[in-house]
Amino acid sequence: MSTQHLAPGTSTQHPAPRTRHPGVGVGLAGVAGYTFVEMLVVATILLVLASAIMPLAKVTSQRMREAELRRALREMRTAIDKYKDAADTGQIGSLEIKAGSENYPPDLDTLVEGVAAANDATGRKLKYLRKIPTDPMTRSDEWGMRSYQDKPDSTRWGGQNVFDVYTKFDGKALDGTKYRDW
Repeated sequence: MSTQHLAPGTSTQHPAPRTRHPGVGVGLAGVAGYTFVEMLVVATILLVLASAIMPLAKVTSQRMREAELRRALREMRTAIDKYKDAADTGQIGSLEIKAGSENYPPDLDTLVEGVAAANDATGRKLKYLRKIPTDPMTRSDEWGMRSYQDKPDSTRWGGQNVFDVYTKFDGKALDGTKYRDW
């Protein structure tokens, strides 16, 4: 058997475990966690980020509604133009066109319901819109209209025909223009 020589005052047993100082990396119950200051810093950072994101979300939402308004106006104006072109070229039956309408549709519903095609005994209808688009600003399908006979600065529809459409919403766009002027 071999004998080990040990220095005086040492033993072959393992040393006693170290004790931790209270509050360093361990909570009161012995479980690691976050301090109040750390939680306060994180909450402050989240609050600053949220306050920066909210205006951005509002602008993004408004920009999306403006794009939808432009699309709806373009769709209706294109339908009005196609109706006018078809009336000018004689594709719409003469009984469908009101005298004094300058070959514009009498209302927006006519673009949806359609008109009888000229020289077609089958009763085929020419339709220009599937439905009247919803105004994204007012969330309604009621639009402001101008007739060909109305004065350019008129705020009321004369009712003779539909030459142009606009939103009835009074607000201003992100570029500073009024939505009614689009």
